[in-house]
Amino acid sequence: MTATVRPTTAPAATRNYPFIKTPVPGPNARRVVAQDEAFASPCYIKEYPLVIARGEKAMVEDVDGNRFLDFMAGIAVASTGYGHPKVIAAIKAQADKFLHICGSDFYFEGLAELFERLAKLAPGPSRKRVFLSNSGAEAVDGAIKLARNSTRRAGLIAFKGAFHGRTYGAMSLTSSKVKQHAGFGPLLSEVYHVQYANPYRCECGQAHADCHLHSIGAIEELFARQVDPRDVAAIFVEPIQGEGGYIVPPPQFLPALRALCDKHGILLVCDEIQCGVGRTGKMWATEFAGIEPDILLTAKGLASGMPLGAIIAKESITKWESGAHGSTFGGNPVAVAAAMATLDVVEKELLPKVPALGEKLIGAMRDLQKKHPSIGDVRGKGLMIGVEFVKDRATREPAPELARALVEKSFEEGLLLLTCGKSTLRLAPPLVIDDVDIDIAVAIIDRALTSLT
Repeated sequence: MTATVRPTTAPAATRNYPFIKTPVPGPNARRVVAQDEAFASPCYIKEYPLVIARGEKAMVEDVDGNRFLDFMAGIAVASTGYGHPKVIAAIKAQADKFLHICGSDFYFEGLAELFERLAKLAPGPSRKRVFLSNSGAEAVDGAIKLARNSTRRAGLIAFKGAFHGRTYGAMSLTSSKVKQHAGFGPLLSEVYHVQYANPYRCECGQAHADCHLHSIGAIEELFARQVDPRDVAAIFVEPIQGEGGYIVPPPQFLPALRALCDKHGILLVCDEIQCGVGRTGKMWATEFAGIEPDILLTAKGLASGMPLGAIIAKESITKWESGAHGSTFGGNPVAVAAAMATLDVVEKELLPKVPALGEKLIGAMRDLQKKHPSIGDVRGKGLMIGVEFVKDRATREPAPELARALVEKSFEEGLLLLTCGKSTLRLAPPLVIDDVDIDIAVAIIDRALTSLT
């Protein structure tokens, strides 16, 4: 990739980013990339040659001094941006005390406080219990164990397009890309996948608002032909499907799933690993549906980049005995301190601003949709927005090459983006962005699309 020095123009004139002073990747970045490629396992994806040196709020600077505006937040992880002073202070203060004690076997004050805080933050009136892991995938694996242990049933239902992680249990629920399964079998048994409620591209081939009926109908068909509902432990669902394309289902979808689970004694597990912790404008995306999951999973944005995931489950179903599940590093003291500080910042400072910022960003992208026929759909909640690119709006045929080219072109201009699904641009910036950041990002996307189409 190459780039030329681009003069700063409004609205970027008020910021010291984006600023591209060398071709990207620059000489220092090329050196690091070469070293990485020589020794790293080939399973890493490496979306583009960004070699970060530091970050501040929504700005990322690489090892050559190029500065970028981040609109992907390390895959929706950097919820409080880079170097938030309250989060950094909490990390440093805890590191001065102790780094490890193993929360599975011993106690410390911060751990107990985070248990209580997450239990009380979870949606619904039921009393909750919390288990902490190192990652979202570990939280999914633990939830599989908990659901099977609690119900004494084996069956699990997930959705096509879902991404729940790459450990064996999580991978068995994942149905995002075939390469995530290829060569790794056998996976977990008694796992079934049905269509997700996608109002833009339903499996019936149409775009319609009642696609949830097709999804619920697919589960009922499953019960009639493949698995007795009395053998199903849990249904795992992303309230907004992430890697599958940032798909926002109809508002009736989650309540219909809740009713179906209640009817058959099945646990409803809401995977909020990507959409939780304020990203959608509420603490949990599940809150938009007004339902209470039996198990809620969170990670990514929970600790501003420190490794931490959580299983938040109704006390009534948390039946596993002492020693039935555990983790040496889950609930690490430094990660716990980061999480407590992150929740403070998100709840008190950032969350109140997310709905308005989201409205501005989605509105700006819909304005671009009027200008660029390649934008087939704009959807999202808060700062979790998907922009789907198509070859033709009438046929809704995906345009993955364009989506990929847009990401690369934007990188050259100083904007960090990622795709998801077949041809969807994901906009998941740190929650610390402001109106000027949105103006800068939209202007870059507009210019990039104009040059590519």
